[in-house]
Amino acid sequence: MFRDFAFSSRSTRRACAAIVVGALASVQPAMAQHSVPFQFGIPVAPKGLADRPLGDGPFEYATAEGQDIRVVVVTKALEFPYSFEFVPDGTLLITERAGRLRAMRNGVLDPTPVEGGPTAHSAGESGMPGAVHGYMNLALHPQFADNSLIYLSYTKPVGENVTANAIGRGRWDGRKLVGFEDVFVMQPRTGGAMPIIFGSDGMLYAATSGGDAQAPTTHSGKVLRLAPDGSVPSDNPFVGREGYLPEIYTLGHRSSLGLAVHPATGALWQSENGPNGGDELNVIRAGLNYGWPLVSFGRAYQGAWHAKVPTHEGYEPPIVYWTPAIAVSGIEFYTGDALAKWKGDIFAGGLRYGEIPGTGQLHRILVNENMEELRRETLLADLGQRIRDVVQGPDELIYVLTDEDEGAVLRIEPAN
Repeated sequence: MFRDFAFSSRSTRRACAAIVVGALASVQPAMAQHSVPFQFGIPVAPKGLADRPLGDGPFEYATAEGQDIRVVVVTKALEFPYSFEFVPDGTLLITERAGRLRAMRNGVLDPTPVEGGPTAHSAGESGMPGAVHGYMNLALHPQFADNSLIYLSYTKPVGENVTANAIGRGRWDGRKLVGFEDVFVMQPRTGGAMPIIFGSDGMLYAATSGGDAQAPTTHSGKVLRLAPDGSVPSDNPFVGREGYLPEIYTLGHRSSLGLAVHPATGALWQSENGPNGGDELNVIRAGLNYGWPLVSFGRAYQGAWHAKVPTHEGYEPPIVYWTPAIAVSGIEFYTGDALAKWKGDIFAGGLRYGEIPGTGQLHRILVNENMEELRRETLLADLGQRIRDVVQGPDELIYVLTDEDEGAVLRIEPAN
């Protein structure tokens, strides 16, 4: 509007500049970011991509390494499944967060839940604030062939309106769990996701979530190391150290959703959710502190960096991290030959990307011999499913579990 006007004096130019600045300032409110509603201190997530039904498949994909794949829907008759594990006879055991154990044999899901498991408490909607998982992860005893023992992490009622995470075990007789008993019960009100696994040393590891991750007197936000009977091994790093629970192996974890043992090195790997960004894959080493909540590569849910600067300085850094977050879940190292171009790669489930529901995906991560990331690939994102767990089957194919009301087992196989 001023470009054809000849300014006659410096004062006139200044007056006109002030008018322009004032005019721009007057329209700033219309350009400001819109207000986002919060619940429990977390932005209420948009629903535009959520709750997309999974098709019947199969689905075929070209992938980065030239490993063309077919994704087969084995079943979608589960209700918010949480994790799964193959037993040596080929049965696939699947937990559902409501507190049920299911069995699939030869690709057919038994409509009747497995009997013999413990009473568990679950609440809320999976993926939403305040959700409580009933049954969580499974682990086979290292001598399963001899003792048939299966371990289960779950949320145990321990009093009126009080729960605690617990680990129990029962003998699998091919149809049900027999003689289930607790081997370790966490402190009351210890909750959240709790993956379990047997390490290469034959010890039982449990990764806990929430609470004061730096406090050496709590179970929350730690990795614990236990003997198979739930007792504390004498060589744990904090045994005999005043003020520390002796079962603690590492501390400074936010929310752990997966554990896996590297097939070559025997090292224990853990997947950990950051806040708004800063998801991690960590190698778990005795006695170390992984930094939460003092350091993080993630932002607070309100938007600012969680730490003053995004860093892990002074604490054990992650091997892999994500910003934006994928809500990283179960992890697996692929060792088979059926998908040969992926041999040695890490697979990590993701429940959602960038805090948006309906954007779950599977990530394939290629690392070098020093366990340093070289590249990663996103898979199955178009399906819009919450990927809760991933395992390699006895057939050397990859199986994926979706955390949905119509929960599915997917099988990834070569396209030809």
